[in-house]
Amino acid sequence: MSLNVFKRFVVLCILLLLIAFLFYFPYKQVIAVTYQNQEQLLAYVLLKKNETFQIKYTHSIHLSDVVDSYRLSKEQIIQTELAYKDFAVGMPSNAEGNEVFEEQDGTYYIKNMNRQFPFIDLRIGQVKANHRLIYQDHVYTLAESIKPGSWVRISAKKITLWQQWSGMELK
Repeated sequence: MSLNVFKRFVVLCILLLLIAFLFYFPYKQVIAVTYQNQEQLLAYVLLKKNETFQIKYTHSIHLSDVVDSYRLSKEQIIQTELAYKDFAVGMPSNAEGNEVFEEQDGTYYIKNMNRQFPFIDLRIGQVKANHRLIYQDHVYTLAESIKPGSWVRISAKKITLWQQWSGMELK
């Protein structure tokens, strides 16, 4: 084998490795929705570090909306606020530690929360819950992309370019 052929072979190998790296190296930060007990990516929303998002749903008993506010920090999801309209089963009536409990215009808030989670597990509502993920004033209805009744895990992940092109981004 001549030196020129060898050089071309090395360049081709490096180029193929670079392309493979670009397609299969996780680099883009997202809020990922996977099945609760698997890593199979069902859907995602592209986020930036320390961006905020909300999960909004209709409470199954008092049938009013509840909004959980979060921010992303490295690989943790930090709950920053909870807003709801009715005191009923499953709703808190006080704040803990440095948190602040407020009522404004008929809505109750727990603010200044700093509750950290590696992930959030939830079952996509089949009847009334109407789970929605809200990011930058855009509302993503989860049941439109994920089968209602599915038990999913919401977490911070990095995805590959290949996963980005797969068409799983919530629209």
